[in-house]
Amino acid sequence: MFLVYISIFWANATSIPLFARYFLKSVFSVGYLYTIFGYEVYLGEALITLLAIGLIAFLCMKSKKLTAKAMVLLVLAFTIGVTLCFVVAMAKHSGSGLTMAPAFVPEKNELRQVIRIAFLSPWAFIGFESVSHSASEYKFEHKRMFRLLVSAVIVTTALYVFIVLMSVSAYPEDCSSWLDYITNLDRYEGIAGLPAFYAAYRYLGNTGVHILMVSLMSLVLSSLIGMLRAVSRLCYSVALDGILPERYAQLNEKQIPVNAILLAVLVSLPIPFMGRTAIGWIVDTTTIGATIIYGFAAITVFVASGRELAAGDRSVLINRILGGICIPILIAFLAFLLLPGVFSDHTIETETYVLLISWSILGVFFFNTVIRKDHARNFGKAIVVWIALLAFIVLMSMTLAERMQESADNLVIDEISAYIDEVGNQEVAPTEKEIFLAAKRKELQSGAYATGACLDYVNSLGMEAIEEREQAHTVAFTDPLTGVKSKHAFAVNEGKMETRIVDGDVGEFGVIVCDVNGLKKVNDTLGHKAGDEYIRSACRMLCEYFKHSPVFRIGGDEFVVILEGHDYEERYAILGSINEEIEGNIGKGKVVISLGLAEFDASVDQSFHEVFQRADGIMYERKMQLKSMGATTRD
Repeated sequence: MFLVYISIFWANATSIPLFARYFLKSVFSVGYLYTIFGYEVYLGEALITLLAIGLIAFLCMKSKKLTAKAMVLLVLAFTIGVTLCFVVAMAKHSGSGLTMAPAFVPEKNELRQVIRIAFLSPWAFIGFESVSHSASEYKFEHKRMFRLLVSAVIVTTALYVFIVLMSVSAYPEDCSSWLDYITNLDRYEGIAGLPAFYAAYRYLGNTGVHILMVSLMSLVLSSLIGMLRAVSRLCYSVALDGILPERYAQLNEKQIPVNAILLAVLVSLPIPFMGRTAIGWIVDTTTIGATIIYGFAAITVFVASGRELAAGDRSVLINRILGGICIPILIAFLAFLLLPGVFSDHTIETETYVLLISWSILGVFFFNTVIRKDHARNFGKAIVVWIALLAFIVLMSMTLAERMQESADNLVIDEISAYIDEVGNQEVAPTEKEIFLAAKRKELQSGAYATGACLDYVNSLGMEAIEEREQAHTVAFTDPLTGVKSKHAFAVNEGKMETRIVDGDVGEFGVIVCDVNGLKKVNDTLGHKAGDEYIRSACRMLCEYFKHSPVFRIGGDEFVVILEGHDYEERYAILGSINEEIEGNIGKGKVVISLGLAEFDASVDQSFHEVFQRADGIMYERKMQLKSMGATTRD
C-alpha cells in the first residue's frame, strides 16, 4: 500500500514539468543533465518538481484546516471545469461525428477489449480506502463513511465519463473518424495531440483550453495533497501497531504526523532525477498493488464475517457473500496482470517485474525485523507470510525470465523482419532464405546471443515461418480499408527515395498528393460506413488511372501516388483524364478528389520531402478551385 500511494504521488509530482512542456513552451527545460531510458532530464524540471513536493509537504505539515480548504477549492475547480467543458461539448457537438457506438479496434475480439480495460481499472479506485487511516480522528458516526465513499466513487466515475465523451466528440478534419485520430495521435503536436484539450478548443476556443488547464492543474495538486496525506497516515497507523518505529506514530501540537510526512518526502527526493519513463514503470505497480490490497481486504472480510456468522450474527451475511464473490474476481485480475503468458497480453512493462521482485525482497527483510519484535504474536503464524512472499518472488522471477527470453527471441525476429523489409516485395529464392536462417542458427550456436533462448525457435522456424513473416509484412504494408499501400509503406518508400536522391541514383519521378473532398459531410450525414465506402471509391478511381504506380493511403482521406516510368511519361494525359471525370462528378454525389502534381528537379530539390511539399501546395490550390466550382454548380 505504501508503494501504491507513493507511486501515485510521484506520478503527479513529475507530471508538473510535463504539463509545462505542453503548455508553457518547455519553460523549465533548462540545464540538461542526461537522457535516461529515452527521456531527457533537465535540472530546471527536477527543481520545480522538488519545489512542488516541498510546498505540498509544508502545507500538509502546517495546518489540517488549511489543507482541507485547499483540497475543497481544488476539487471544486476540477469538477466545475470538466463539467462545464463537457456540457458545452454535448450542446455543440452536432455535426462533429460523435456517436455512442464504442470505438472498438477493428478485427479484434470486442469482449476481450472490454475485459482488458476492466482488468486495468483497480488503480482508479486507490485512495478511497485511505479514509480508514484517519478514522479515529473523525467526529461523526463511522457509518457515514460508506455514504461518503459511494458519493466519491459516483462523482469520480461521472468525471471520467465526462472526459471520455468530450474527447471522442471531436477530431481533426483530416481524420475519417475518432479511431483514425487516436490511432495516428503521434503525428499531432501541441493541443491537437491531446484529445480532451482539442475538444475543448473546438467548442470553446482558447477559453476552453485555459479552463481545462486550470482543471488539470487542480487535479494534480489535489492528488499530491491527497496521496501525501494518505501515505503519511498509513505510516502513522502502522507505526501505532509497532510495525514502523515509534517516532512515526508521533503527532505534533496540531495532531499532524510530521515525521511520517518527512519520511514520504525523503523517499521522494531522488524521483525527479529518474525521468518520466522510469516513473511509468513504477506507476505500473499501482494496478498490481491495488489488486493485491483489495484482494487481501476481500479475504479479510470473508474470514471475519465467517467467524461472526458462526457466533450467531446473521447481519454480516451480505459481507460474507460479497467477500466470496470478490476473491475469485481479484485472483483473475492478478493472474491477468502478472502472468502475461496466460493471456498473451503484455500489460505490464518488463522493468516493473524487477521493481516488484526488489520490493518483495526488501519486504522479506523488513518482515523479519517486524516479526522479531512481535512478542505478543499479533501476526499469528508468520510462516504463511514467508510462504506468500517467497512464492510471489519466485512467480515474479519466472515471469521476468520469460519476458527476458522473449526479448532475446525478439533479437532474432527483428533481424528476420529487417531482412524481409530489405528485400521488400522482391522475389527471393528459397535457397537464399534458407542460407539466411542457417546464418542465424550459426550465430546462436557460436554464442552471439548469450542466453541462446532463441535457438530452438529458429531451428523450427523453417520456410513456414518465413512465409508467415512475409504475410505479416504484407499486412503492415497494406492499408486495411482500401487494400493499397499503407502509411508505413509510404514512410519506408520515402526513406529509400531520400537515399537515392542523396546518392544521385534517382531518375525522373513525380509525386501526386491527393485529398478526398467532402468526406466529413458524408460521415456526418450518412454515417462512417458510407464514409469508408466513399474512401474506397476514391481509391479505386486512383488505381484505375495510375495502373503502373504505387498508391499509398497516408491519412484518413489522403493518398499519395509516386510516378515513375510509363505513368510519369504520360502524367499530363492521365491527370487530364482523371480531372475531367472528377469535375464531371461535382454536384452529383460522386467522388471528388483534389490532386496536386510536382516533378523532381535535380537542380532544385535536395530531398523527396521538398517534392512532396510542392505537390501538397498545388493540391490545396486545386481543392479551393473544386470547391468554387461546386458552389457555382449549386448556384
